[in-house]
Amino acid sequence: MDAFSVQPWQSHVDQLSRLLAGLAFSRAGGVPLETNAGFLEWRELTIGIRERRDTIYMIGNGASASMASHFAADLSKNGRLHAQVFSDLSLITAISNDMGYEHVFAEPLRRRGRKGDMLVAISSSGRSPNILAAVDAAEELGLTVVTLSAKDAENPLRRRGHLNLYVAAETYGLAETSHAAALHWWMDLVQMVDGKLS
Repeated sequence: MDAFSVQPWQSHVDQLSRLLAGLAFSRAGGVPLETNAGFLEWRELTIGIRERRDTIYMIGNGASASMASHFAADLSKNGRLHAQVFSDLSLITAISNDMGYEHVFAEPLRRRGRKGDMLVAISSSGRSPNILAAVDAAEELGLTVVTLSAKDAENPLRRRGHLNLYVAAETYGLAETSHAAALHWWMDLVQMVDGKLS
């Protein structure tokens, strides 16, 4: 492989920068929302959950599951929030075996979630049946839903949340990196006191 057969690192960085700069927020149904206003609203919703001692549930598949777990830990440790993921292997395999993999998030959410909680749903494709089923369950229970998606701009997840973050990444690597950056910024905003990280 010669130096001209792969994309140069700086081009990759430039591409990622363009994707992050173009990150789009919207409300339910696709109503556009200015990006900074979207992040600040997400922050205020999160702080309200902390004050009420409610719960944030985070879900995703594959690398998005790793992000869900990572940020649930950050929310608990750094954000002083109660955050949960459904990553227990016994629970996942029991639900998958008995009910089908599309229920692995929705079923425990129906048993634990309550009005006032938040579901953060991460899916690069925005089309994962188990993620969409969990959003259905969250809506039934009256949870606030925040979605992160990528790839197809018309993916169904993008229109389902109270707040929706979308990045026009065409690869999983770019989608996941962009989502991680957005989640870190949310986490930083939650930790800020008087404009500084606490």
